Amino acid sequence: MRVRPLARPVALVLAAAAFLVGIGVGSTSFASMSPEEKARRAVVVAKVGSRDITTGELEDRIAQVPRFQLSAFGATPDAVRHKFLEQIVIPEALFAQSAEAQHLDTQLPTSNALMRALANASVRALRVDLGPATAIPMEDVRKYYEENKSRYDSPERFAVWRILCKTREEAVSVIEAARKDLTVAGFTSLARDHSTDKATNQRGGNLGFVGIDGTSNEAGLKVDPVLPRAAASVKDGELVGQPVPEGSGFAVVWHRGTVPPVKRAVEDVAPQIRDTLWKHREEQAVKGLVAQLRTRDLKELNDGLLNGIEVSSVDGQIEPRHRPGQVVPLNPSQALPR
Repeated sequence: MRVRPLARPVALVLAAAAFLVGIGVGSTSFASMSPEEKARRAVVVAKVGSRDITTGELEDRIAQVPRFQLSAFGATPDAVRHKFLEQIVIPEALFAQSAEAQHLDTQLPTSNALMRALANASVRALRVDLGPATAIPMEDVRKYYEENKSRYDSPERFAVWRILCKTREEAVSVIEAARKDLTVAGFTSLARDHSTDKATNQRGGNLGFVGIDGTSNEAGLKVDPVLPRAAASVKDGELVGQPVPEGSGFAVVWHRGTVPPVKRAVEDVAPQIRDTLWKHREEQAVKGLVAQLRTRDLKELNDGLLNGIEVSSVDGQIEPRHRPGQVVPLNPSQALPR
């Protein structure tokens, strides 16, 4: 009887594979090492099957362990090196060797996980080439700041609620009614009964926080600039005393509050801008790498075959598409009653 391979060896194989790929990516300074240093790092400290564990690999592994965790491997550097090799590196190599002998690396989901580890390593290498966000020069930061000032400087904004009436007389009567009950509930009731703006009358005529140019913080909404100008003429919480002409109608304007202007200097937002620029450059670099590799390595793409793969609308499971007339065996849970 064949014994099912343990999950732990497979997991360790994946961890080891992912780490080994990461080592190759992260060691960008290898090319600049002296021949003597390269020779020192190439010395084999252990052999597991066909695999050599070198001094350089062991050093890189230990370097990735947080300092406080290394104390668990011993009180002296020599003890740490020996115990880390014996308890971590060699067991992982042995498990990997066993998994390869059982061809576990070719089975799903192990092969998918290995492919993902390699893909992630490629992206990490790309990030190393980009360098850190802190290395982006200040002139690039200033250029982005000037081109996107509206993201970092916001003008004074007014919380405006407005009821748009057909006639001046109606607007005057609404203002009188609103003064008697200047509450959210009262104004909302008046907006529902009188406002011709069907986009806002059900929410009390709330136009959001509006800049003096009529731009609102509500997505896609821009109002007549006469409304924020009228709101600015009275104090927070007050009604504008007279109807405000707006288009062919007349507006009842309630100034609910004010948000003061915000102006941030480029130095204040430099870290944020550098992070934005770095993420954009990373995205462009990844897209460029995919396009380059796709041109070079994608040899065949059979879109038509995708029609033969069916994804269950219930649980997302992938199922083979059944051909017309094909007899499909029932799931045991779907067996017909006798």
